[in-house]
Amino acid sequence: MNGATRSGCPINLTLEMLGDRWSLIVIRDIMFGNRRHYRELLTKSDEGIASNILADRLKRLVAGGLLSKRDDPSHRQKAIYSLTEASIQLVPLLAQMGAWGRRHTPVSEELSIRAQLLEEGGPPMWEAFMDELRALHLDAPRPDRSVFAELQAAYKAVVARKAAQAS
Repeated sequence: MNGATRSGCPINLTLEMLGDRWSLIVIRDIMFGNRRHYRELLTKSDEGIASNILADRLKRLVAGGLLSKRDDPSHRQKAIYSLTEASIQLVPLLAQMGAWGRRHTPVSEELSIRAQLLEEGGPPMWEAFMDELRALHLDAPRPDRSVFAELQAAYKAVVARKAAQAS
C-alpha cells in the first residue's frame, strides 16, 4: 500500500497490502461481526485495538481498496465501512487461517466454532458466505442461505452452553 514494494512475490504483495495483524482483525470484525462503524470496531474488539491504530488501519484499508467508507445517513458524524470485492475474496484465506489456528494454537471453543464450521463447510460454504457478504456490503441480491446467521447461531449456542455449565 505504500507504493514501494520489496518484490513482486504475490505472498509479499499480499502481506504488504494487508499490513499487519490489525488489518486482518479489522476485516475479520467487519466480516464476521458485521461491525460497520468506528465505535463498534473500537469497543467490541476482543483484542483491544487502540483508537489511533484503528483509525490508521481503517484509513489504510480504504486507501488500499479493501474497505469503502460512506457517510451514515442516520448520523452526520458517523461513517459506515463496507467490505469491497477484494476483501470479500479473503474469506477462503481467513477460513484456512482459522483452520490452521484450530489445529496449532490454544483456541477457545466459543471463538473457534465459526472457524470449525467454515472448515467443515469448505468451499461451498465459503462461496455462500461471500455471496451473502456481497449482499450486505455491495448491494447484490440477498441469497436464500444465511451463513452469517448459521455462524452466529453456533457461536451463541456455545456461549449459552458454557454459561449453563458454569452456573
